[in-house]
Amino acid sequence: MKTVPCDVDELRTLFLFEKLTDDQLHWLCERGHAELLEPGPVYSEGAPATCFYVLISGALVMSTRVGADDIEVVRSSQRGVYAGAWHAYLGDRVPQLYKNSMRVTEPSRFFVLDADDVATVMREWFPMALHMLEGLFFGMQNTQQVVGQRERLLALGSLSAGLTHELNNPAAAAVRATSALRERVAGMRHKLGMIAAGPYERTELEVLIRLQEEAVERVAKAPTLTPIEVSDREDLIGDWLDERDIGDAWDVAPIFVQAGLDVAWLDHVADSVPAGVLDGAVRWLTYTVESELLMREIEDSTTRISTLVTAAKQYSQMDRAPYQTVDLHELLDSTLVMLGRKIGDDVEIRRDYDRSLPAIPAYAAELNQVWTNLIDNAVAAMDHRGTLTVRTFADHDFGVVEIGDSGPGIDPAIRDRIFEPFFTTKAVGEGTGLGLDISWRIVVKKHHGDLRVTSVPGDTRFQVRLPLVAPSASATDSPAEDPPASPPQSKQT
Repeated sequence: MKTVPCDVDELRTLFLFEKLTDDQLHWLCERGHAELLEPGPVYSEGAPATCFYVLISGALVMSTRVGADDIEVVRSSQRGVYAGAWHAYLGDRVPQLYKNSMRVTEPSRFFVLDADDVATVMREWFPMALHMLEGLFFGMQNTQQVVGQRERLLALGSLSAGLTHELNNPAAAAVRATSALRERVAGMRHKLGMIAAGPYERTELEVLIRLQEEAVERVAKAPTLTPIEVSDREDLIGDWLDERDIGDAWDVAPIFVQAGLDVAWLDHVADSVPAGVLDGAVRWLTYTVESELLMREIEDSTTRISTLVTAAKQYSQMDRAPYQTVDLHELLDSTLVMLGRKIGDDVEIRRDYDRSLPAIPAYAAELNQVWTNLIDNAVAAMDHRGTLTVRTFADHDFGVVEIGDSGPGIDPAIRDRIFEPFFTTKAVGEGTGLGLDISWRIVVKKHHGDLRVTSVPGDTRFQVRLPLVAPSASATDSPAEDPPASPPQSKQT
Protein backbone atom coordinates (compact mmCIF):
# COMPACT_ATOMS: atom_id res chain seq x y z
CA MET A 1 0.00 0.00 0.00
CA LYS A 2 1.25 3.46 -0.93
CA THR A 3 -0.45 6.74 -0.01
CA VAL A 4 -0.59 9.24 -2.87
CA PRO A 5 -1.87 12.85 -3.02
CA CYS A 6 -5.63 13.36 -3.30
CA ASP A 7 -6.64 15.37 -6.38
CA VAL A 8 -9.89 17.39 -6.10
CA ASP A 9 -10.28 17.63 -9.86
CA GLU A 10 -9.91 13.87 -10.18
CA LEU A 11 -12.56 13.25 -7.51
CA ARG A 12 -14.95 15.45 -9.50
CA THR A 13 -14.71 13.01 -12.44
CA LEU A 14 -16.10 10.15 -10.37
CA PHE A 15 -19.89 9.67 -10.66
CA LEU A 16 -20.24 9.41 -6.88
CA PHE A 17 -18.81 12.91 -6.30
CA GLU A 18 -19.75 14.76 -9.50
CA LYS A 19 -22.55 16.81 -7.85
CA LEU A 20 -20.53 17.92 -4.82
CA THR A 21 -19.39 21.50 -4.29
CA ASP A 22 -15.77 22.59 -4.32
CA ASP A 23 -15.84 22.97 -0.53
CA GLN A 24 -17.18 19.45 -0.11
CA LEU A 25 -14.54 18.03 -2.46
CA HIS A 26 -11.79 19.83 -0.57
CA TRP A 27 -13.21 18.49 2.70
CA LEU A 28 -13.04 14.95 1.32
CA CYS A 29 -9.43 15.41 0.22
CA GLU A 30 -8.51 16.80 3.63
CA ARG A 31 -10.16 13.93 5.53
CA GLY A 32 -9.48 11.15 3.06
CA HIS A 33 -6.55 10.12 0.95
CA ALA A 34 -5.64 8.15 -2.15
CA GLU A 35 -3.96 4.76 -1.96
CA LEU A 36 -2.09 2.75 -4.57
CA LEU A 37 -2.59 -0.97 -3.94
CA GLU A 38 -0.66 -3.83 -5.47
CA PRO A 39 -2.55 -6.98 -6.53
CA GLY A 40 -3.79 -8.91 -3.50
CA PRO A 41 -6.38 -8.74 -0.70
CA VAL A 42 -7.65 -5.38 0.55
CA TYR A 43 -9.99 -6.43 3.35
CA SER A 44 -11.70 -9.63 4.54
CA GLU A 45 -15.31 -10.48 5.22
CA GLY A 46 -16.23 -10.26 8.90
CA ALA A 47 -13.39 -7.87 9.85
CA PRO A 48 -14.28 -4.46 11.42
CA ALA A 49 -15.37 -2.10 8.63
CA THR A 50 -13.03 0.88 9.06
CA CYS A 51 -12.68 2.31 5.54
CA PHE A 52 -14.78 3.26 2.52
CA TYR A 53 -13.13 2.60 -0.88
CA VAL A 54 -13.87 4.28 -4.23
CA LEU A 55 -12.06 2.89 -7.28
CA ILE A 56 -10.14 5.54 -9.29
CA SER A 57 -8.23 3.20 -11.59
CA GLY A 58 -7.47 -0.52 -11.78
CA ALA A 59 -9.73 -3.52 -11.16
CA LEU A 60 -11.31 -5.18 -8.12
CA VAL A 61 -13.01 -8.47 -7.26
CA MET A 62 -15.65 -8.89 -4.55
CA SER A 63 -16.30 -12.30 -3.00
CA THR A 64 -18.43 -13.75 -0.23
CA ARG A 65 -17.89 -16.88 1.82
CA VAL A 66 -20.27 -19.78 1.25
CA GLY A 67 -19.39 -22.70 3.49
CA ALA A 68 -15.68 -23.28 3.07
CA ASP A 69 -15.50 -21.52 -0.30
CA ASP A 70 -15.11 -17.90 -1.40
CA ILE A 71 -17.59 -17.21 -4.19
CA GLU A 72 -16.91 -14.32 -6.56
CA VAL A 73 -19.94 -12.00 -6.80
CA VAL A 74 -18.60 -8.87 -8.55
CA ARG A 75 -15.64 -8.16 -10.81
CA SER A 76 -15.29 -4.56 -12.02
CA SER A 77 -12.87 -2.03 -13.45
CA GLN A 78 -15.42 0.81 -13.67
CA ARG A 79 -14.19 4.07 -12.17
CA GLY A 80 -16.21 5.16 -9.19
CA VAL A 81 -17.49 1.81 -7.99
CA TYR A 82 -17.41 1.74 -4.22
CA ALA A 83 -17.24 -0.80 -1.41
CA GLY A 84 -16.34 -1.22 2.23
CA ALA A 85 -17.82 0.72 5.17
CA TRP A 86 -20.69 2.34 3.32
CA HIS A 87 -23.13 1.27 6.08
CA ALA A 88 -21.25 3.46 8.55
CA TYR A 89 -24.15 5.96 8.55
CA LEU A 90 -26.21 3.40 10.54
CA GLY A 91 -23.78 3.67 13.44
CA ASP A 92 -23.87 1.13 16.24
CA ARG A 93 -27.41 0.05 15.36
CA VAL A 94 -25.93 -2.63 13.13
CA PRO A 95 -22.61 -4.50 13.38
CA GLN A 96 -20.03 -2.48 11.47
CA LEU A 97 -18.28 -5.35 9.71
CA TYR A 98 -17.23 -5.88 6.13
CA LYS A 99 -20.01 -7.82 4.42
CA ASN A 100 -17.67 -9.40 1.88
CA SER A 101 -14.02 -9.59 0.88
CA MET A 102 -12.23 -7.41 -1.69
CA ARG A 103 -9.01 -7.88 -3.59
CA VAL A 104 -7.40 -6.12 -6.55
CA THR A 105 -6.15 -7.99 -9.60
CA GLU A 106 -3.78 -5.29 -10.91
CA PRO A 107 -2.14 -2.18 -9.47
CA SER A 108 -5.14 -0.06 -8.47
CA ARG A 109 -5.75 3.37 -7.03
CA PHE A 110 -8.57 4.11 -4.57
CA PHE A 111 -9.93 7.12 -2.75
CA VAL A 112 -10.16 6.01 0.88
CA LEU A 113 -12.28 7.60 3.62
CA ASP A 114 -12.53 6.53 7.25
CA ALA A 115 -15.87 5.07 8.35
CA ASP A 116 -16.44 7.86 10.90
CA ASP A 117 -16.04 10.45 8.15
CA VAL A 118 -18.52 8.57 5.95
CA ALA A 119 -21.06 8.79 8.78
CA THR A 120 -20.33 12.53 9.16
CA VAL A 121 -20.82 13.16 5.44
CA MET A 122 -24.19 11.38 5.44
CA ARG A 123 -25.45 13.14 8.59
CA GLU A 124 -24.37 16.68 7.68
CA TRP A 125 -24.54 16.81 3.88
CA PHE A 126 -27.49 14.57 3.10
CA PRO A 127 -29.80 14.55 6.16
CA MET A 128 -32.93 13.82 4.11
CA ALA A 129 -31.23 11.03 2.18
CA LEU A 130 -29.93 9.65 5.48
CA HIS A 131 -33.44 9.40 6.91
CA MET A 132 -34.70 7.74 3.74
CA LEU A 133 -31.85 5.22 3.66
CA GLU A 134 -32.33 4.39 7.34
CA GLY A 135 -36.04 3.95 6.76
CA LEU A 136 -35.40 1.70 3.78
CA PHE A 137 -32.80 -0.41 5.58
CA PHE A 138 -34.67 -0.95 8.84
CA GLY A 139 -38.04 -1.05 7.11
CA MET A 140 -36.95 -3.93 4.90
CA GLN A 141 -35.34 -5.63 7.87
CA ASN A 142 -38.51 -5.34 9.97
CA THR A 143 -40.72 -6.37 7.05
CA GLN A 144 -38.66 -9.46 6.44
CA GLN A 145 -38.78 -10.36 10.12
CA VAL A 146 -42.55 -9.85 10.40
CA VAL A 147 -43.33 -11.68 7.18
CA GLY A 148 -40.94 -14.46 8.17
CA GLN A 149 -42.74 -14.85 11.51
CA ARG A 150 -46.07 -14.83 9.70
CA GLU A 151 -44.89 -17.52 7.31
CA ARG A 152 -43.73 -19.68 10.19
CA LEU A 153 -47.08 -19.21 11.95
CA LEU A 154 -48.97 -20.14 8.77
CA ALA A 155 -46.77 -23.21 8.34
CA LEU A 156 -47.32 -24.13 12.00
CA GLY A 157 -51.08 -23.71 11.59
CA SER A 158 -51.09 -25.90 8.51
CA LEU A 159 -48.99 -28.56 10.22
CA SER A 160 -51.17 -28.41 13.35
CA ALA A 161 -54.32 -28.87 11.27
CA GLY A 162 -52.75 -31.80 9.46
CA LEU A 163 -51.51 -33.37 12.70
CA THR A 164 -54.94 -32.94 14.32
CA HIS A 165 -56.56 -34.65 11.35
CA GLU A 166 -54.01 -37.47 11.41
CA LEU A 167 -54.49 -37.97 15.16
CA ASN A 168 -58.27 -37.84 14.91
CA ASN A 169 -58.53 -40.82 12.57
CA PRO A 170 -56.76 -43.43 14.75
CA ALA A 171 -58.25 -41.91 17.91
CA ALA A 172 -61.78 -42.26 16.52
CA ALA A 173 -61.00 -45.79 15.34
CA ALA A 174 -59.76 -46.74 18.81
CA VAL A 175 -62.93 -45.31 20.41
CA ARG A 176 -65.17 -47.24 18.00
CA ALA A 177 -63.22 -50.46 18.48
CA THR A 178 -63.31 -50.08 22.27
CA SER A 179 -67.07 -49.62 22.24
CA ALA A 180 -67.56 -52.66 20.01
CA LEU A 181 -65.15 -54.71 22.11
CA ARG A 182 -67.19 -53.93 25.23
CA GLU A 183 -70.27 -55.37 23.52
CA ARG A 184 -68.41 -58.48 22.37
CA VAL A 185 -67.00 -59.11 25.85
CA ALA A 186 -70.50 -58.80 27.29
CA GLY A 187 -71.69 -61.33 24.70
CA MET A 188 -68.85 -63.66 25.60
CA ARG A 189 -69.82 -63.48 29.27
CA HIS A 190 -73.39 -64.36 28.35
CA LYS A 191 -72.25 -67.20 26.09
CA LEU A 192 -69.86 -68.46 28.78
CA GLY A 193 -72.81 -68.71 31.16
CA MET A 194 -74.75 -70.71 28.61
CA ILE A 195 -71.79 -73.04 28.08
CA ALA A 196 -71.39 -73.55 31.82
CA ALA A 197 -75.10 -74.46 32.15
CA GLY A 198 -75.29 -76.46 28.91
CA PRO A 199 -74.83 -80.16 28.23
CA TYR A 200 -71.11 -79.93 27.38
CA GLU A 201 -68.74 -82.69 28.33
CA ARG A 202 -65.26 -81.87 29.61
CA THR A 203 -63.66 -83.22 26.44
CA GLU A 204 -65.94 -81.05 24.31
CA LEU A 205 -64.96 -77.96 26.29
CA GLU A 206 -61.28 -78.84 25.89
CA VAL A 207 -61.75 -79.15 22.12
CA LEU A 208 -63.59 -75.81 22.03
CA ILE A 209 -60.78 -74.11 23.91
CA ARG A 210 -58.21 -75.64 21.54
CA LEU A 211 -60.17 -74.40 18.52
CA GLN A 212 -60.36 -70.97 20.16
CA GLU A 213 -56.57 -70.83 20.48
CA GLU A 214 -56.15 -71.96 16.87
CA ALA A 215 -58.47 -69.19 15.73
CA VAL A 216 -56.47 -66.57 17.65
CA GLU A 217 -53.25 -67.81 16.03
CA ARG A 218 -54.84 -67.55 12.57
CA VAL A 219 -55.89 -63.96 13.26
CA ALA A 220 -52.26 -63.00 13.85
CA LYS A 221 -51.26 -64.63 10.54
CA ALA A 222 -54.22 -63.47 8.44
CA PRO A 223 -53.15 -62.87 4.82
CA THR A 224 -53.84 -59.68 2.88
CA LEU A 225 -56.52 -60.39 0.27
CA THR A 226 -57.70 -58.52 -2.77
CA PRO A 227 -61.34 -57.28 -2.81
CA ILE A 228 -62.27 -60.09 -5.22
CA GLU A 229 -60.66 -62.72 -2.98
CA VAL A 230 -62.50 -61.31 0.05
CA SER A 231 -65.84 -61.45 -1.77
CA ASP A 232 -65.29 -65.02 -2.96
CA ARG A 233 -64.33 -66.24 0.52
CA GLU A 234 -67.32 -64.50 2.12
CA ASP A 235 -69.65 -66.24 -0.35
CA LEU A 236 -68.10 -69.65 0.37
CA ILE A 237 -68.24 -69.25 4.15
CA GLY A 238 -71.75 -67.77 4.04
CA ASP A 239 -72.98 -70.76 2.02
CA TRP A 240 -71.22 -73.17 4.42
CA LEU A 241 -72.97 -71.59 7.42
CA ASP A 242 -76.37 -71.52 5.68
CA GLU A 243 -76.11 -75.20 4.80
CA ARG A 244 -75.73 -75.97 8.50
CA ASP A 245 -78.55 -73.65 9.61
CA ILE A 246 -76.23 -71.34 11.54
CA GLY A 247 -77.92 -67.95 11.94
CA ASP A 248 -76.57 -64.57 10.89
CA ALA A 249 -74.34 -66.31 8.35
CA TRP A 250 -73.73 -63.20 6.26
CA ASP A 251 -72.76 -61.18 9.34
CA VAL A 252 -70.39 -63.86 10.57
CA ALA A 253 -68.73 -64.60 7.20
CA PRO A 254 -66.88 -61.21 6.86
CA ILE A 255 -65.48 -61.64 10.38
CA PHE A 256 -64.06 -65.06 9.61
CA VAL A 257 -62.59 -63.87 6.29
CA GLN A 258 -60.90 -60.90 7.97
CA ALA A 259 -59.44 -63.29 10.54
CA GLY A 260 -57.96 -65.52 7.85
CA LEU A 261 -60.36 -68.44 8.44
CA ASP A 262 -61.66 -70.45 5.49
CA VAL A 263 -64.07 -73.29 4.68
CA ALA A 264 -61.36 -75.92 5.26
CA TRP A 265 -60.85 -74.68 8.81
CA LEU A 266 -64.61 -74.63 9.44
CA ASP A 267 -64.77 -78.24 8.24
CA HIS A 268 -62.11 -78.96 10.82
CA VAL A 269 -64.31 -77.33 13.48
CA ALA A 270 -67.34 -79.35 12.37
CA ASP A 271 -65.33 -82.55 12.58
CA SER A 272 -64.06 -81.68 16.07
CA VAL A 273 -67.37 -81.01 17.88
CA PRO A 274 -70.72 -82.87 18.02
CA ALA A 275 -73.31 -81.69 15.48
CA GLY A 276 -75.61 -80.55 18.27
CA VAL A 277 -73.18 -77.98 19.59
CA LEU A 278 -71.76 -76.74 16.23
CA ASP A 279 -73.96 -73.62 16.21
CA GLY A 280 -72.87 -72.64 19.71
CA ALA A 281 -69.23 -73.44 18.93
CA VAL A 282 -69.26 -71.24 15.82
CA ARG A 283 -70.85 -68.35 17.70
CA TRP A 284 -68.32 -68.72 20.54
CA LEU A 285 -65.49 -68.68 17.98
CA THR A 286 -67.08 -65.62 16.31
CA TYR A 287 -66.96 -63.72 19.62
CA THR A 288 -63.35 -64.80 20.13
CA VAL A 289 -62.21 -63.85 16.63
CA GLU A 290 -64.02 -60.51 16.60
CA SER A 291 -62.63 -59.59 20.02
CA GLU A 292 -59.13 -60.38 18.79
CA LEU A 293 -59.66 -58.28 15.66
CA LEU A 294 -60.94 -55.36 17.72
CA MET A 295 -57.96 -55.56 20.09
CA ARG A 296 -55.63 -55.56 17.09
CA GLU A 297 -57.43 -52.50 15.70
CA ILE A 298 -57.04 -50.72 19.03
CA GLU A 299 -53.36 -51.64 19.12
CA ASP A 300 -52.81 -50.37 15.56
CA SER A 301 -54.66 -47.12 16.30
CA THR A 302 -52.81 -46.36 19.51
CA THR A 303 -49.50 -47.27 17.86
CA ARG A 304 -50.31 -44.82 15.07
CA ILE A 305 -51.08 -42.11 17.65
CA SER A 306 -47.81 -42.83 19.46
CA THR A 307 -45.91 -42.67 16.16
CA LEU A 308 -47.46 -39.31 15.30
CA VAL A 309 -46.68 -37.87 18.73
CA THR A 310 -43.09 -39.13 18.49
CA ALA A 311 -42.77 -37.58 15.02
CA ALA A 312 -44.17 -34.28 16.30
CA LYS A 313 -41.66 -34.22 19.17
CA GLN A 314 -38.83 -35.09 16.77
CA TYR A 315 -39.98 -32.40 14.34
CA SER A 316 -40.28 -29.67 16.97
CA GLN A 317 -37.19 -30.91 18.86
CA MET A 318 -39.16 -30.52 22.09
CA ASP A 319 -37.02 -30.76 25.24
CA ARG A 320 -33.83 -30.99 23.18
CA ALA A 321 -30.81 -28.73 22.93
CA PRO A 322 -30.88 -26.41 19.89
CA TYR A 323 -27.44 -27.58 18.72
CA GLN A 324 -26.92 -31.31 18.87
CA THR A 325 -25.70 -34.35 16.96
CA VAL A 326 -28.62 -35.64 14.88
CA ASP A 327 -29.54 -38.44 12.49
CA LEU A 328 -30.64 -36.74 9.27
CA HIS A 329 -32.93 -39.66 8.44
CA GLU A 330 -34.90 -39.23 11.67
CA LEU A 331 -35.39 -35.54 10.89
CA LEU A 332 -36.51 -36.29 7.33
CA ASP A 333 -38.92 -39.03 8.39
CA SER A 334 -40.50 -36.87 11.09
CA THR A 335 -41.00 -34.06 8.57
CA LEU A 336 -42.61 -36.44 6.06
CA VAL A 337 -44.97 -37.68 8.77
CA MET A 338 -45.90 -34.13 9.75
CA LEU A 339 -46.52 -33.19 6.12
CA GLY A 340 -48.31 -36.45 5.29
CA ARG A 341 -51.78 -34.96 4.88
CA LYS A 342 -50.48 -31.95 2.98
CA ILE A 343 -48.48 -34.16 0.60
CA GLY A 344 -51.58 -36.20 -0.19
CA ASP A 345 -52.24 -39.67 -1.54
CA ASP A 346 -51.40 -38.85 -5.17
CA VAL A 347 -47.71 -38.22 -4.45
CA GLU A 348 -45.44 -41.25 -4.37
CA ILE A 349 -42.67 -40.85 -1.79
CA ARG A 350 -39.40 -42.60 -2.58
CA ARG A 351 -36.78 -42.83 0.14
CA ASP A 352 -33.21 -43.53 -0.97
CA TYR A 353 -31.25 -43.32 2.27
CA ASP A 354 -27.56 -44.00 2.75
CA ARG A 355 -27.81 -45.54 6.21
CA SER A 356 -24.02 -45.41 6.58
CA LEU A 357 -24.20 -41.60 6.75
CA PRO A 358 -23.05 -40.62 10.26
CA ALA A 359 -24.92 -38.34 12.63
CA ILE A 360 -23.93 -34.70 12.18
CA PRO A 361 -23.83 -31.63 14.46
CA ALA A 362 -26.72 -29.32 13.58
CA TYR A 363 -29.57 -27.10 14.69
CA ALA A 364 -32.17 -29.84 14.25
CA ALA A 365 -35.36 -27.78 14.52
CA GLU A 366 -34.10 -25.33 11.91
CA LEU A 367 -33.10 -28.12 9.53
CA ASN A 368 -36.65 -29.45 9.86
CA GLN A 369 -37.81 -26.02 8.67
CA VAL A 370 -35.55 -26.42 5.63
CA TRP A 371 -37.00 -29.85 4.82
CA THR A 372 -40.51 -28.44 5.26
CA ASN A 373 -39.87 -25.60 2.82
CA LEU A 374 -38.23 -27.81 0.20
CA ILE A 375 -40.80 -30.61 0.40
CA ASP A 376 -43.73 -28.19 0.40
CA ASN A 377 -42.33 -26.42 -2.67
CA ALA A 378 -41.70 -29.75 -4.42
CA VAL A 379 -45.26 -30.96 -3.82
CA ALA A 380 -46.70 -27.62 -4.95
CA ALA A 381 -44.54 -27.70 -8.11
CA MET A 382 -46.02 -31.11 -8.98
CA ASP A 383 -49.55 -29.85 -8.24
CA HIS A 384 -49.79 -32.60 -5.59
CA ARG A 385 -49.41 -35.39 -8.15
CA GLY A 386 -46.12 -37.11 -9.02
CA THR A 387 -43.03 -38.55 -7.38
CA LEU A 388 -41.20 -37.01 -4.43
CA THR A 389 -37.68 -38.39 -3.93
CA VAL A 390 -35.79 -37.96 -0.67
CA ARG A 391 -32.18 -39.09 -0.97
CA THR A 392 -29.15 -38.97 1.30
CA PHE A 393 -25.51 -39.72 0.63
CA ALA A 394 -22.00 -38.70 1.67
CA ASP A 395 -19.77 -36.53 -0.52
CA HIS A 396 -16.27 -36.21 0.94
CA ASP A 397 -16.65 -34.12 4.12
CA PHE A 398 -20.33 -33.35 3.57
CA GLY A 399 -23.58 -35.15 4.17
CA VAL A 400 -26.01 -34.44 1.34
CA VAL A 401 -29.80 -34.40 1.47
CA GLU A 402 -31.49 -34.24 -1.92
CA ILE A 403 -35.18 -33.37 -2.34
CA GLY A 404 -36.37 -34.15 -5.87
CA ASP A 405 -39.68 -33.84 -7.66
CA SER A 406 -41.10 -34.84 -11.04
CA GLY A 407 -42.71 -31.48 -11.71
CA PRO A 408 -42.26 -29.23 -14.76
CA GLY A 409 -38.96 -27.77 -13.52
CA ILE A 410 -37.76 -24.23 -12.81
CA ASP A 411 -37.71 -21.70 -15.61
CA PRO A 412 -34.01 -21.00 -16.40
CA ALA A 413 -34.87 -17.29 -16.57
CA ILE A 414 -35.63 -17.20 -12.82
CA ARG A 415 -33.37 -19.96 -11.52
CA ASP A 416 -30.72 -17.48 -10.35
CA ARG A 417 -33.34 -15.52 -8.37
CA ILE A 418 -35.11 -18.22 -6.38
CA PHE A 419 -32.99 -17.67 -3.25
CA GLU A 420 -33.61 -13.91 -3.23
CA PRO A 421 -35.75 -12.56 -0.36
CA PHE A 422 -39.42 -12.04 -1.28
CA PHE A 423 -39.06 -13.66 -4.71
CA THR A 424 -41.80 -16.23 -5.36
CA THR A 425 -43.35 -18.02 -8.32
CA LYS A 426 -46.59 -18.72 -6.44
CA ALA A 427 -49.82 -16.85 -7.01
CA VAL A 428 -50.72 -13.85 -4.85
CA GLY A 429 -51.60 -15.02 -1.35
CA GLU A 430 -49.99 -18.44 -1.75
CA GLY A 431 -46.40 -17.60 -0.84
CA THR A 432 -44.27 -14.98 0.88
CA GLY A 433 -41.05 -15.54 -1.03
CA LEU A 434 -39.18 -16.22 2.19
CA GLY A 435 -39.12 -20.03 2.20
CA LEU A 436 -36.00 -20.54 0.09
CA ASP A 437 -34.34 -17.40 1.44
CA ILE A 438 -34.77 -18.67 5.01
CA SER A 439 -33.60 -22.13 3.96
CA TRP A 440 -30.50 -20.63 2.34
CA ARG A 441 -29.65 -18.69 5.50
CA ILE A 442 -30.12 -21.72 7.75
CA VAL A 443 -28.00 -24.01 5.58
CA VAL A 444 -25.27 -21.61 4.45
CA LYS A 445 -24.91 -19.05 7.23
CA LYS A 446 -25.89 -21.11 10.26
CA HIS A 447 -24.51 -24.52 9.28
CA HIS A 448 -21.74 -23.39 6.90
CA GLY A 449 -23.08 -25.71 4.25
CA ASP A 450 -24.41 -25.19 0.75
CA LEU A 451 -27.83 -25.18 -0.92
CA ARG A 452 -27.96 -25.65 -4.68
CA VAL A 453 -30.49 -26.63 -7.33
CA THR A 454 -30.52 -28.43 -10.68
CA SER A 455 -33.66 -28.53 -12.76
CA VAL A 456 -34.94 -29.93 -16.02
CA PRO A 457 -38.56 -30.76 -16.84
CA GLY A 458 -39.52 -33.83 -14.85
CA ASP A 459 -36.47 -33.72 -12.56
CA THR A 460 -35.83 -30.86 -10.13
CA ARG A 461 -33.38 -31.48 -7.29
CA PHE A 462 -32.48 -29.29 -4.33
CA GLN A 463 -29.27 -30.41 -2.63
CA VAL A 464 -28.52 -29.48 0.97
CA ARG A 465 -24.84 -30.07 1.78
CA LEU A 466 -23.95 -30.09 5.48
CA PRO A 467 -20.49 -30.51 7.08
CA LEU A 468 -20.02 -33.88 8.76
CA VAL A 469 -17.99 -32.20 11.50
CA ALA A 470 -18.67 -28.99 13.40
CA PRO A 471 -17.05 -25.86 11.91
CA SER A 472 -14.42 -23.99 13.90
CA ALA A 473 -15.48 -21.36 16.41
CA SER A 474 -14.28 -18.55 14.15
CA ALA A 475 -16.46 -19.81 11.33
CA THR A 476 -19.48 -20.18 13.60
CA ASP A 477 -19.18 -16.56 14.68
CA SER A 478 -19.31 -15.14 11.13
CA PRO A 479 -21.96 -12.47 10.63
CA ALA A 480 -25.28 -13.09 8.94
CA GLU A 481 -25.53 -11.93 5.37
CA ASP A 482 -27.91 -11.93 2.45
CA PRO A 483 -27.53 -14.75 -0.10
CA PRO A 484 -25.47 -13.85 -3.18
CA ALA A 485 -27.52 -12.60 -6.10
CA SER A 486 -26.57 -11.69 -9.64
CA PRO A 487 -23.99 -8.88 -9.91
CA PRO A 488 -25.80 -5.59 -9.29
CA GLN A 489 -26.60 -3.32 -12.18
CA SER A 490 -25.98 -0.22 -10.05
CA LYS A 491 -22.50 1.19 -9.62
CA GLN A 492 -22.30 0.26 -5.98
CA THR A 493 -20.32 -2.91 -5.18
